[in-house]
Amino acid sequence: MSHPIEQRDPRLDFFYGLAVLALFIDYLPQNFWALWSPLNFGFSGAIEIFIFCSGMVAALTFSNVYASEGWLRATARVVHRIWQVYWAYIAVFLVTAVILAAASDRLELGLPAANTMNISPLFADPSRNLLGLLTLTYVPDYVAILPMYIGILALLPVAAALSEYSRLALGLFVLVLWCIAAYDLPRLSAEPGSEASWLFNPFGWQLVFFTGFAFMRGWLISPPVNRHLIAIAAAAVVISIPFASPALLNSFAGLRQANQALGSLVDPTNFGILRYIHFLALAYLAYAAAGPHGAHLKRLNMARWWTKVVAIVCLIGRQAFTVFLASLVIAQALSVGLGLTGRGFLTVTIANLAGFALLIASAQCAAYFKSQPWRQKNNKSLKAV
Repeated sequence: MSHPIEQRDPRLDFFYGLAVLALFIDYLPQNFWALWSPLNFGFSGAIEIFIFCSGMVAALTFSNVYASEGWLRATARVVHRIWQVYWAYIAVFLVTAVILAAASDRLELGLPAANTMNISPLFADPSRNLLGLLTLTYVPDYVAILPMYIGILALLPVAAALSEYSRLALGLFVLVLWCIAAYDLPRLSAEPGSEASWLFNPFGWQLVFFTGFAFMRGWLISPPVNRHLIAIAAAAVVISIPFASPALLNSFAGLRQANQALGSLVDPTNFGILRYIHFLALAYLAYAAAGPHGAHLKRLNMARWWTKVVAIVCLIGRQAFTVFLASLVIAQALSVGLGLTGRGFLTVTIANLAGFALLIASAQCAAYFKSQPWRQKNNKSLKAV
C-alpha cells in the first residue's frame, strides 16, 4: 500500500448513501417499502453495497495511512477503529434492547423486532449473555453487520503486509479465506449454549469488502462500458429475480424448491458465489448508469430537485457509518410508534419519511462535529489576542 489515494470518487458517496437508506427500510419491521429493496430483486442486497463501499472507504483512509506512517502506526489506527466499532456495537444493541424491552413490558406491545433481535436470552440469563455480548459470542442477527465488520477490519493489517509483498499473494489470501468460510469455518457462536452461528461470517464477506478495496486502489481495472456487458449484467440480474424474490417464492412451490436446491450458492452467512455474481452484475449496471466519474449524475443535477436529492444522499454517504448506527436505533424506535398507531399504509409511509428526516439530521450532526468548528473559533480568538 505504498501509493496513497488522493481523492474520493463522488459516486462512492452517492451509492454509499443509497445503501444506508435501503438498509434502514429493510430494518424497519413489517415495512411494505422493503418490497422495493434490492434484496427483493436478486440474491444480493443493500448489505453487499454497504460492505463494498466500506472497502472502498478503507482503501481511501488506511492506504494513505500505511503509505505515510508505516505498518505499525497504521495498524494501530486500524485497531483504534476496531475499538470504536466494537463499542458502537455494544451501545447500539443495548439501547435498542432497552427500547424494545420497555415497550414490550410497559406498553404491552407485540413488537416483531423483539423476536428478530433475539433479546430474550439477555434478560433470561444476564450474567452469561452480557459476557457473551462483550466477547462477541452473543451476536443477535439485528446487529450482526457490526461484528462482521470488526472481523474484516482485523484482516486489514495482514492484507497491507501481503500487498507490499505481492498483490497476487493478497488475492490468494482473500480467496482462500472465502473458500474456508464456505465450509462454515471458523464456527463463530452467536449465542452461548446454542449451535447458532454469526449471521455474517467475516471470512466470507471479506471477499466483497476487498473487491471494493482493490477497485479503489486501482489493482482491479474497471471494465469497459458497452452494450454486450450491459446485456450480460442485466440478464444475470433478471434471471435471478424469480429464485430470490420473497413474493414469488411464497407464491410458487417450484421456485422455493429451486431456491433451496441452490443452498450454499446463495448462502448469506458465508457469502455464496451467486450472491457475489449478482452483486457484481448490479455494481456494473450502476457503474455504467453513473457514467465516467459520475458524469451522468452531474447532468441530472441540472434539475433543481435532483440536485437536492443527490446532495442529501451524498451527505448521508459521507457519514455512512455514523448514520447506519443511528438507523438501527431509529428503526426500532419507529417500530414502537407503529405498534401504538398500527401498521397501515399511511402510518408506515409517515414512519419511513420520518426515519429519512432523522437520518439526514444525523448526517448533518455528524458532519458538523467532524468539522470541529470550535477549533476555528479558538484560532480566531488566539489571533485576536
